[in-house]
Amino acid sequence: MEVLVNDFGVLDGELVDLITLTNNNGMSISVTNYGCILTAIKVKDLNGNIDNVVLSYDSFDKYYEGHPFFGAVVGRFANRIRNGEFKLNGKGYKLEQNEAITGNHIHGGVRGFDKYIWKYDIEKNFESIMIHFHRLSVDGESGYPGNLDVIHTIGLDESNQVHFYFRATTDSTTILNLTNHSYYNLSGLGNGNILGHKLKVYSDFYLPTDNKLLPTGEILKVDSTRFDFRNMVKIEENMQKNNDGSIDNTFILKGDLQYDNFKKGIVLYDPKSGRNMEVITTQPGIQIYNGSKLSNKTWIGPSGLKYESFMGICFETQHFPDSPNHTHFPSTCLCPDQIYEEKTIHKFSTVIPSERN
Repeated sequence: MEVLVNDFGVLDGELVDLITLTNNNGMSISVTNYGCILTAIKVKDLNGNIDNVVLSYDSFDKYYEGHPFFGAVVGRFANRIRNGEFKLNGKGYKLEQNEAITGNHIHGGVRGFDKYIWKYDIEKNFESIMIHFHRLSVDGESGYPGNLDVIHTIGLDESNQVHFYFRATTDSTTILNLTNHSYYNLSGLGNGNILGHKLKVYSDFYLPTDNKLLPTGEILKVDSTRFDFRNMVKIEENMQKNNDGSIDNTFILKGDLQYDNFKKGIVLYDPKSGRNMEVITTQPGIQIYNGSKLSNKTWIGPSGLKYESFMGICFETQHFPDSPNHTHFPSTCLCPDQIYEEKTIHKFSTVIPSERN
């Protein structure tokens, strides 16, 4: 396996790097230490053609100017918190209400984890290469309590698996919910949308949301809804069951176990390219967002490509949105005597998946 580090930009006098990992199958990933952003996953299709299968930009300046979290780490708290308010040990906290229309706090605030330069080191093994990104999020950053020491690992192995690991400790009780926010299109960047992709989700239940895209607190069955992906179905078919075609909800994973306590998450298959992506995770849920709002902005990708709605789909493995305000949701509280540790793996292949569970 090979590692290549190139200059990607400069921010406040500090160099920004772009690290590319390549395995012996010809698959590669590129990651920058600015926001731990995954700028490329290049993988072969059924005919051996290599394409980038994540939405991205081709320069640091475009990432710095702003984007819909293309490939970025999200934290301290992925997803939304109602009115930016929560309580810990009886004490109230107020975060930035950086989602303008709803007044919610979203994805860590105005300057979340995606807008910092991270220190890193590279671990090279025989079968894999891991990039260990590290930063200290200080007490009070974006309104969160506690000094939080975070290690985010992104890696590639010889089995065409991309690894996303998180490990964190705190010196004061806080809340934490971390994920990667890549948009996937297995047809390849610039080769259409994801409407014809087929999707299977290992979930019997989902979280319905209100008009602010926050969980109502209910936990509902996916039966007879647009969220029923228990058997592999074309994404467009389920979208047609909703007036606006949007999907931006949390699916509760069943807990079908793989090795090392990983749960089965999703299988995404593109009949056009023959590419298949399987996701397994230790997280309790997965936020699926089908990119319905991408057309609302003028996001311009490589070679002048204008990003439109449904050109990519996100699979954000995580705890549930607004968890601090719902006691029946899995806890996102992290105490000084605890270690936060979550892992997700994306495996790429051209194996045709089973149509049914």
